[in-house]
Amino acid sequence: MKTLAARVLAVVVALFLPFAGANSHEPHWPETLTIGTASPGGTYYVYGEGLARMLTRELKTTVWAKPTEGPTENIKLLESGEIQLAFVTLGVAQQGWNGTGDWTNNTKYQAMRAIFPMYDTPFQFVALRDSGILSVADLAGKRVGIGPQGGTSGLYMPQVFKTLKLDANFHTGSWEDLTAQVRAGSLDALAVAAGVPVPSFAELERGRKVRYVALAQDQMVALRLAMPELASSVVAAGTYPSLLRHYQTVGMFNFAVARASLPSDLIYAIVEAVFANHEELMGIHSAAAETLPANFTRNTFLPFHPGASDWYGRTAAAGVVRGD
Repeated sequence: MKTLAARVLAVVVALFLPFAGANSHEPHWPETLTIGTASPGGTYYVYGEGLARMLTRELKTTVWAKPTEGPTENIKLLESGEIQLAFVTLGVAQQGWNGTGDWTNNTKYQAMRAIFPMYDTPFQFVALRDSGILSVADLAGKRVGIGPQGGTSGLYMPQVFKTLKLDANFHTGSWEDLTAQVRAGSLDALAVAAGVPVPSFAELERGRKVRYVALAQDQMVALRLAMPELASSVVAAGTYPSLLRHYQTVGMFNFAVARASLPSDLIYAIVEAVFANHEELMGIHSAAAETLPANFTRNTFLPFHPGASDWYGRTAAAGVVRGD
């Protein structure tokens, strides 16, 4: 006959045994994972913090979101092994992979592997209503915030203005700081390449009346000829309170990437968690509406991580497209 102590021990084991595995992960997985995002006030940052919380729960391992300057820094940190996951725009990733962007110094960054599509990044221009800025051409000579120097905006907006033969006084920094400067009148406008809605735009609208300044049709053609990685993009009417009509522009797609050395079953689990919790991601940021399996085709040059390829292959074989 069991002693009282033995019976109590059995009850304790029965109660807590189901939770023993809940706080552990596969032994060959890293103890922690870090996602390279971008600066506070931007879409990457919000999306990344929410994704980190979700993956921490789903993978039973600690996942951190690291603020960075954006894709260029993310790619470098991923290459060095300081982070394991990162967000990139495909245009910047292509420069890194081929070593063609000025920021690469002819170095090819090829440790990254695509894992899942995120969302489109429209190029957007916003100014205060009382600034007198009515067109992109009116930004010539103005003080324009373009975000962190290593971000997609910081990298591409100077090229955009050069292609359009416009000179402007560019200012870099976090989107939070740049937005505060626009509100204070020390900057005239923001030129942003980010998923919508851009948190800083929403913050700016809470205190001031703004105008979304659109590219002209011939300007969009010129940009796509100069930078073939750009595609047509649109910000839907109503995305921001002051945006009453669809905003036609150019843009490029974002992808989450991982170090090639990460275990395939870990990457498979990450992709599975992302698509299985699509509604939760959309609650974190509405740009995640485009975080769909079908959008994996938007990547045409980066190799997929074997774990991600396995997920897409099995899903296709089963005739199921989750989150579509």
